[in-house]
Amino acid sequence: MLAGRYRTLDRLGEGGMGVVWRARDELLHREVAIKEVRLGWNLPEAERAERRERTLREARAAARLSHPSIVAVHDVVAQDGRPWIVMDLVRGRSLDRLIRRDGPLPPPRVAAIGLAVLDALSLAHSRGIMHRDVKPANIMLAEDGGVLLTDFGIATLEGDAPLTSPDALVGSPGYIAPERLHGTDDGPAADLWSLGATLYAAVEGKNPFQRDVPIATLGAVLTQPAPFPSRAGDLAPVLLAMLAKDPRQRPGEATLRTALHRIAQGAPPGPLSPQEPPRIPPRSAPQGGPRNAPPSGRGRTGWVVGAGLAAVAAGVTVAVLSTTGGS
Repeated sequence: MLAGRYRTLDRLGEGGMGVVWRARDELLHREVAIKEVRLGWNLPEAERAERRERTLREARAAARLSHPSIVAVHDVVAQDGRPWIVMDLVRGRSLDRLIRRDGPLPPPRVAAIGLAVLDALSLAHSRGIMHRDVKPANIMLAEDGGVLLTDFGIATLEGDAPLTSPDALVGSPGYIAPERLHGTDDGPAADLWSLGATLYAAVEGKNPFQRDVPIATLGAVLTQPAPFPSRAGDLAPVLLAMLAKDPRQRPGEATLRTALHRIAQGAPPGPLSPQEPPRIPPRSAPQGGPRNAPPSGRGRTGWVVGAGLAAVAAGVTVAVLSTTGGS
């Protein structure tokens, strides 16, 4: 029993960072999900402290965001020397598991999923929160038809000190935007690039940059164009625009919202103007603005691609702490 109130019932998922439980709130007589974070007693104290702080940041980030597409956080409990996050129980499966079970999804459905996640990200960005780990494993598809963005475990909150060193990149290699690999930008456009890679994986059945080893995947993100998505139909030009290497050449949130809405309704996407105008000649162009956001919840497995790893292209040398899905 946690905090004299929450009784764990069974495991929903498990990864290297911890376990997600189905539990019962004995005070309010409802079922909830509880994320138990394993600090790893064999880890150095500094790393265990970082995991504790990352857990609290996840809870704080999610608690700032009230939206039907974001899993609500109800409580944080400190017990047995580690933190536990109490949140909504979402009945459904991750987009990652659905793709592995059913294969590529129809473009209108993928566009509708993208629209819900875009609204969730827009709300987060308007509150100064960058998710930084948008991928199929972190999108939940609920049995009632809802789409929820989950796992703000590596999110950054405006005003918070960074938890990782400047030469460490946190995320999943095929879903980290090029500018994050270069260390030049960590703004909303990088989350939207990750959303583009996620939607590409949903409609094509695989990540556009996936290679046999993580370092090759990072190199492909930095240097290779995304292959043309042959199954995507009208969604294809939207995906390719979202995956442009230069953030200035990608459509902004408002343009994306219109395009995804049209495709979800069976119409062509319309014009895809970049989020910023070209520098020469100067001219105005539509720019995306913040909006609303969705939730989701699952376990994660972390792994490290060793420090001082040469990232193949552009002289990027990084240590990559990656999060891979597991539920």
